[in-house]
Amino acid sequence: MMRFCHANQNSATPEITDNTHPPITPKKEPPVKSRPILCGLLAMFAMGALLSANLQQSKPSADGMISAANKFLGTLTEAQRAKASFEFKDEERLNWHYIPRERKGLPLRELEGDARRAALTLLRSGLSEAGYDQALNVMSLEELLYLLEAGVREERRSKRDPQKYYFSVFGKPAASGTWGWRIEGHHLSLNYTIIDGDLVSSTPEFFGANPGYVDAGPGRTIRVLGPEEDIARQILNASSPASQKLLWLSKEAADDIRSVGTTQPDQAKPVGLPVSKMNDDQKKLMSELLGEYLKNMPKDVVAERRKAIADAGMENIYFAWWGDSEINKRHAYRVQGPTFLIEYNNTQNSANHVHAIWRNFDGDFNQSAK
Repeated sequence: MMRFCHANQNSATPEITDNTHPPITPKKEPPVKSRPILCGLLAMFAMGALLSANLQQSKPSADGMISAANKFLGTLTEAQRAKASFEFKDEERLNWHYIPRERKGLPLRELEGDARRAALTLLRSGLSEAGYDQALNVMSLEELLYLLEAGVREERRSKRDPQKYYFSVFGKPAASGTWGWRIEGHHLSLNYTIIDGDLVSSTPEFFGANPGYVDAGPGRTIRVLGPEEDIARQILNASSPASQKLLWLSKEAADDIRSVGTTQPDQAKPVGLPVSKMNDDQKKLMSELLGEYLKNMPKDVVAERRKAIADAGMENIYFAWWGDSEINKRHAYRVQGPTFLIEYNNTQNSANHVHAIWRNFDGDFNQSAK
């Protein structure tokens, strides 16, 4: 039995927090918990929950990735290993996307037993507890799409399949040398680069949700990426008329994020309202919003990103909003600092279809963005 879970978080300081805030009630909707418990949707992931406790977050995450990647490759048949393995310089390493397209790599649906457990351990090695949970939530939504969408059953299953997520290893996993790995499928793209035992890149990092909100009755709701929407809307609603003019750039929202499948983030200048001009409530909310995005990664990645943000100055982060202020109406936002870019878009399917990404201005895939 699979368990979807969410730890709500809160912080009393204006620093970036790993949120434990109580659920935020969207306008015109009943209170919903983000990442709630849902048991029994996909039994195939039940084994994944057993893997989490054995991985050590206290040591560098690259150590766990090296071990997990080698164990994963060691469980595969020769044919499977050929599918999963690429040279580090293969152009496929940069060929990322989040749409339900055909991909290279080894899909989860071709794995059983030890190989499947090893694949989930590899996925787990690149994420925190919250991030691992979120990744499984995203993948499991494919089963809902299969059930909800119209069309021929075989065609729907081919397109909407929670096992259609592909594992790819670029180069040889080792404590010396350069290698990387990726897991990717619809609404999930996680990309890692390791050099001489150090994790040097964990971007682009993409999570999406469709449907973003599912109501199956009292106490039976699913809301993947809910806090990422609610906290941002609170920043908008906490604005004075003057600051709202700065951050609410248009009543129209673009159809998607700017950096769709690009190897590097858009380098446009930041727009909107800087943290330096926010009121105290907005500053606290901004720290919570950043914490919501940060908490998906391993502890050492979070620490590195926090340090980069602090060194560049929290006050230099900008927040901008496009579209409507109401839930289930088209909207998008951007959080941009000197070192990172967050893009969020919720415009499709009556604004119940979320795209969210974290990118590195120094360069994704450990490549220069300049």
